[in-house]
Amino acid sequence: MTTWLTDEERVAWVRLAAVLELLPGVLDTQLRRDADLSHFEYFVLAMLSEAPERTLRMTSLAARTNATLPRLSHVVRRLEDRGLVRRFPCPQDGRATNAQLTESGWATVEAAAPGHVANVRHQVIDALDAEQVRQLAGITEAILGRIDPDGVVMAPQRN
Repeated sequence: MTTWLTDEERVAWVRLAAVLELLPGVLDTQLRRDADLSHFEYFVLAMLSEAPERTLRMTSLAARTNATLPRLSHVVRRLEDRGLVRRFPCPQDGRATNAQLTESGWATVEAAAPGHVANVRHQVIDALDAEQVRQLAGITEAILGRIDPDGVVMAPQRN
């Protein structure tokens, strides 16, 4: 038997769905305009920038960015063509491939980050008061506990 959403639950769900649909475009537009990067390209570069030696196995990078290996490989190839990332065989496992942020990639992240953070602040954080930010953190943690129970995507951000 289906347990239908109450009116209040339906309103909350529809609004969340609208945010999930609209926010990626808002983030992507600013990054493309200001840094010539898609939001996903920026996310890949950011995940590499936070990794030890700015290097991750492609499989780990795929998990952290919630990307399939074919999609990630295509994006990393574009970033390689721009000199922002380099790939090389993993020294510990020759069957695996590592991706590493280059100095140019690091400079790109450093240049793009202030505008991206300002956009995130303007579009999301500044729309909320301090209590709502805490609630949002709790809400998203609860949802992630269901949809990413192993914490694969959020592993670098977990405290």
